[in-house]
Amino acid sequence: MAESKESKSKSGLISHGIASQNRKARFDYSIKETVEAGLVLKGAEVKSLRHGRATLTEAWAGERDGELWLFNAYIPEYQGGVLSRFEPRAPRKLLLKHKQINQLTASVARNGITIVPLQIHFNDRGIAKVLLGVGEGRQKADKRHAVAARDWQRDKARLMRNKG
Repeated sequence: MAESKESKSKSGLISHGIASQNRKARFDYSIKETVEAGLVLKGAEVKSLRHGRATLTEAWAGERDGELWLFNAYIPEYQGGVLSRFEPRAPRKLLLKHKQINQLTASVARNGITIVPLQIHFNDRGIAKVLLGVGEGRQKADKRHAVAARDWQRDKARLMRNKG
């Protein structure tokens, strides 16, 4: 997980920028659109996220009681002597408008679409946000095609760079 120098301060904490990224999601799913959602966190969870140690590889978003939740996202406990402990894989509420929640849950129920968290980041104001990808799962043949297309783009860029 490479961070730019301006997103991390001297203390190593992330003030704005990407805190955690699910890089395999774009390979496993064909993402149709993205939605940014707020995230309900406790103070110690935010401190742990600012260290950039969260993991989204097994996380998914789903509906529970008319609200959207982030399940199985791993945010480790903050080791800075905080007395408030929390469950690292606890469900966390996502903050979206009701219209967006209704659209997402209807598309999941109707079209077999999956909501996958792509990244957790801090916006310019320092607020934690989740970028959700709305897409369909890829089959093995589709993944092979994606790898071949990516390799061809890389080779084409290399050829153009060497010629010019």
